[in-house]
Amino acid sequence: MNDYEVVVAGLLHMFANYSERIEVVKLVAGREVRERVDVALFDSFGTHSGDVPRVERVIHNPLIGRTVIYTWNFQPALIERATQEGASGYLSKTLPARQLVEAIEQVHAGKVVVSPSPKTANPAGGNWPGREEGLSYRESEVVALITQGLSNAEIAQGMYLSPNSVKSYIRSAYRKIGVMRRSQAVSWGMRHGFSADYVRLDPADVSA
Repeated sequence: MNDYEVVVAGLLHMFANYSERIEVVKLVAGREVRERVDVALFDSFGTHSGDVPRVERVIHNPLIGRTVIYTWNFQPALIERATQEGASGYLSKTLPARQLVEAIEQVHAGKVVVSPSPKTANPAGGNWPGREEGLSYRESEVVALITQGLSNAEIAQGMYLSPNSVKSYIRSAYRKIGVMRRSQAVSWGMRHGFSADYVRLDPADVSA
């Protein structure tokens, strides 16, 4: 569950060789779950502290058996909050496809699974907006949050980074995408897939 086309496409690619173990239920961005699913994989890219109610709605949705947070951000406070709210898993984006599938199967079997804290912020599989333009994962997420209209302070709070770290990521990202001002970064982000998609799948692909 994530409104970024390229993220969802990357995960579908990772699961392609495990169709006998996992059936992927496609959702139109912004559309509610209409049929029961065993596990929801909630991709945290581009989310921030203000999205807590959104995550809670997924966790407590009666049509969703269990919810797993899929992320690179392994701050202890975030893991504790997610598990206290009822998340059944907290999985790293550095997990290769086989280990990710195994972890989801363990969650389905009733276990709470928290993968080891990643040694690198960049996932081994999957994708993110801006990767082809040379942005690192964190640079990309900062640009995504800027595109959403968040201030530096809000980005720092949501990503559990220091204000200076946020400024550093902004400077390096701006150099890579060739902009100098925040308004230019927002415009660039809108043109390069950094705004959340509202229609990313054909409605015909979704079960009524």
